[in-house]
Amino acid sequence: MDAVRVALLREVLAGTEWIQSTRRFAGSLRASVAGHDGGLLLVGSAGYEPWHLAAHLDDEAAWSGLPELSPTLVRHRVPGGAPAHLSVGLGRLADAGRGATLLVVTPQRPGAGLLERVHDARRNGATVLALDGGDRDLHTLAHDALAAPAADGERPQDLDLDTLQHLVSAAAGENGLPSALRAAPRRRFRDRLARLAEGLTAPPPPRW
Repeated sequence: MDAVRVALLREVLAGTEWIQSTRRFAGSLRASVAGHDGGLLLVGSAGYEPWHLAAHLDDEAAWSGLPELSPTLVRHRVPGGAPAHLSVGLGRLADAGRGATLLVVTPQRPGAGLLERVHDARRNGATVLALDGGDRDLHTLAHDALAAPAADGERPQDLDLDTLQHLVSAAAGENGLPSALRAAPRRRFRDRLARLAEGLTAPPPPRW
């Protein structure tokens, strides 16, 4: 989902709690990874791998100049011959300690095995975030959580977990700027100051 579609989606959701909620959650994500060297670990359930969120966060990391937003995708099953960046198994969670952020994303129940690993990571000092369907046990372990709305006929039909992931990833990179643009405001200020100085020192225009 590109920036234009995100903007249109936000327009549709204006007046609901979801704009504020996704930005709040994105703020928790950004704050948890900022200044820490433990890395961002992204994991789903045994039946759901958050590929798209991994890709979007990687894009936001590059665009915003916040490399700490680029996640490591942790997989329940690593097929033979997978490239190195897609070969990180659940054993990686055992090393998640202080300074690490563990983001659990799944529309399904995470399962007892994953919950146990998440519990261990939190006990070791990792920050745990959950973006899911509202699992109570997972939310108990999470420092912050955001659940997709239930399909009760009263909320936007297209506001599913995938849509929330797009909104969160876009919001996570909003406070960053590409490194090439970081000096732009100062340059614009200097340009305005130079134009003002030129105007003050220029001779008055001739009177007709």
